[in-house]
Amino acid sequence: MPRRKSESLTEVEQRVMEVLWSAGSGTVSEVLAAVDSPKPLAFNTVQTMLRILEQKGYVRHTEEGRAFRYIPVVDKAEASRSAVHSVVRRFFGSPGALALNLLQNENLSAEEIARIRRLIAEAEHKS
Repeated sequence: MPRRKSESLTEVEQRVMEVLWSAGSGTVSEVLAAVDSPKPLAFNTVQTMLRILEQKGYVRHTEEGRAFRYIPVVDKAEASRSAVHSVVRRFFGSPGALALNLLQNENLSAEEIARIRRLIAEAEHKS
């Protein structure tokens, strides 16, 4: 049975998207030249990743001669929100449970703690 397709970004897909977000667009060759990967990617791998990203709705393409130019249609902030929402849904059940897990298990700087306190105070004033 084939694996269920993930609507969130895989690690390699995110690396490809980072190139497109930074450059604004790119052909397979341009993305291949710019992608940051621990091991070199093949042209066909990048081409496949871009096709998958298009199927997932993260990019669209235009024809440029014989090449396709891929343009991001989902910005980085939206992709980030989607990824966090997916993690919350799959592992924690609620945003509060995720926050508690992070507070209990991560070493936060004084600046991060102060920012969290400010955000909590703002959230309390809204409700």
